Amino acid sequence: MFDVLVGIFSYGFLVRALIVGLLVALCASLLGTSLVLKRYSMIGDGLSHVGFGTLALATALHAAPLAVSLPIVVLAAFLLLRISENSRIKGDAAIALISTTALAVGVLVISLTTGMNTDVTNYLFGSILTMNASDVWLSVVLAVIVLVLFVFCYHKLFAVTFDETFARATGVRPGFYNMLIALLTAVTIVLGMRMMGALLISSLIIFPPLTAMRLCKTFRSVTIASALISLACFFIGVVVSFVCSTPTGATVVIINVLAFCLFWLLALLRSRAPS
Repeated sequence: MFDVLVGIFSYGFLVRALIVGLLVALCASLLGTSLVLKRYSMIGDGLSHVGFGTLALATALHAAPLAVSLPIVVLAAFLLLRISENSRIKGDAAIALISTTALAVGVLVISLTTGMNTDVTNYLFGSILTMNASDVWLSVVLAVIVLVLFVFCYHKLFAVTFDETFARATGVRPGFYNMLIALLTAVTIVLGMRMMGALLISSLIIFPPLTAMRLCKTFRSVTIASALISLACFFIGVVVSFVCSTPTGATVVIINVLAFCLFWLLALLRSRAPS
């Protein structure tokens, strides 16, 4: 095991992937708790499809992927929330509307410019080889901002997650904090999408909170457990991917699935144990 870890840390691209991946996994799991409890967890999937379209556009323009993706995905998050709250198109329908449109635009842009080649696979399923030094520094800065805002606004986000009417009565503005959740989610999606892929990044938002909820019952305990589970699953996924030469994104998802099954089994055993 020690030799494996030495081998991992001897490759610069793996170290960069670990740094960014662990930060993204942490941010995604924290935000995922609120998104899952609000039954809006598929926003991550919708925004990741938008991200695919923006990556295709960045490739066509020969521009920096993060510089193009970030503002467009953030705008899509605000638009998605606005459509869902103020029109007859609600929740999952709004997500499907925006995500499928963005995915179609991305495919068309790629087919008309660079052609349908292996870059599409990297966009859809991720590649740890896509992270360079400048991406790492920008990702670290943005991830730290996400974490600081989450911690600073924790109590407000807690109130908005469980009861927007009560939160409004206590002086909290649910609209603002819903926008904040959407903003932080969009930034997290953009940071992790190139490594996890447009089709897999939403798993970092959904699986850790659902896994933690098998055994934890309070918002604080679910949030903490979700963060620890997400970090552990990502690290184990990278190690397994390195040893078995499997795709990193898919391996991380499978490790999350196994963790969910394990926690589900533990919860089942605990419920059947004598008092």
